[in-house]
Amino acid sequence: MHRSITVPAGAGFWRKVFAFSGPGFLVAVGYMDPGNWATDLAGGAKFGYSLLSVIMISNLMAILLQHLCIKLGVATGRDLAQACRDHYSKPTVWFLWVLCELAIAACDLAEVVGSAIGLQLLFGIPLIWGCGITVLDVMIVLLLQNRGFRYIEALVITLILTIGGCFAVELFIAKPDLGGIFSGFMPRLEILRNSEMLYVAIGILGATVMPHNLYLHSSIIQTRKYEQHAAGKAEAIKFGTIDSTFALMFALFINAAILILSAAAFHGTGHQNVGEIQEAYHLLDGVLGVSFAGTLFALALLASGQNSTLTGTLAGQIVMEGFLNIRLRPWLRRLITRGIAIVPAVLVIGFFGEDKSTELLVASQVCLSMQLGFACWPLMRFTGDRTKMGAFVNPWWIKLVGWTITLVIITLNVKLLVDTLLPEAWTKAIYGLIGLSAAS
Repeated sequence: MHRSITVPAGAGFWRKVFAFSGPGFLVAVGYMDPGNWATDLAGGAKFGYSLLSVIMISNLMAILLQHLCIKLGVATGRDLAQACRDHYSKPTVWFLWVLCELAIAACDLAEVVGSAIGLQLLFGIPLIWGCGITVLDVMIVLLLQNRGFRYIEALVITLILTIGGCFAVELFIAKPDLGGIFSGFMPRLEILRNSEMLYVAIGILGATVMPHNLYLHSSIIQTRKYEQHAAGKAEAIKFGTIDSTFALMFALFINAAILILSAAAFHGTGHQNVGEIQEAYHLLDGVLGVSFAGTLFALALLASGQNSTLTGTLAGQIVMEGFLNIRLRPWLRRLITRGIAIVPAVLVIGFFGEDKSTELLVASQVCLSMQLGFACWPLMRFTGDRTKMGAFVNPWWIKLVGWTITLVIITLNVKLLVDTLLPEAWTKAIYGLIGLSAAS
């Protein structure tokens, strides 16, 4: 796929926008996958519109980080995984590869469970059988890859528009509180002080800014056949950033719509403890007063799961080839990744019951967030290195903002680990020293 899509020379602005459109939408898919649904539903039902600010801030972080991925791929001709292999020692490379594979497995777990839930809600298929059916998407990915990268992009955009259309109708029916929405986009310290709210917020962060997307975007931007001189690279960075920013703003609408729908339908209506996607599906028709609200919800969920499958496959191939320089046949790589995801999904559902599926989704997103710092650090390190980037090295203000984002992500994850692993008395003592409350 490398440099397989021609960028017309001398074309006007809009033709070049179209030529570069696509990679941003493949990346945006990861920002609206089924893992987002679980965290956004939980956040909206429990805390109303309060966590909309987390979605907005996460999306702004994503826009900057994906811009840096574009710069790295275009300026160096190397994706993030390849750049890590070039720069770090072999033990470090293997460590980073293992972490990235865990992130991809966590993401794939969310796709498996989300698609299985969508199949169950629409067609009554048991979750365990639905997990098995998701293996068949291997054939879809292989077929599209053989026909060309533009076919993958076209299918992804079609499914994104399907999801967006479903939620536009849902929000029109739900009639959410516009004042509450506006207030929800205002950041508040309560999120840091309330450990339960922080857990969901970090889950939203992990579901929004996904580590393997950083590896993916730095590679697929190179599917465009742009000129290899400085002006051509600058143009590729410009139009690639327009593409990804527009796509990520669409992802912001989807994520915010899920949380807003949950807040409008469940928060303050006696359903604040709705945490299961299946429960939300069954309640929506009654709460919103229309017979098709749940069906639209399930259809969008199924489209989301299938969409994420496509980009998860590509990311897995890029990561393994980039870090280890190992090339597997696409069908074999896909079966390995999907098998790693299916096993824990089937075990949890089989032993603990189908009602634990949404908890599995939330946990997978927190796991993703834990890996994020290990992808952001090398990205900032490489794009701030003049010897690698040349004229495209990060200016001081991007370095400042980017490193701040990276440190915030790492700090929040450390706090979550402290909340989760240490006894409550210890966490209160630690937070007492820094002026935070551990109360949930």
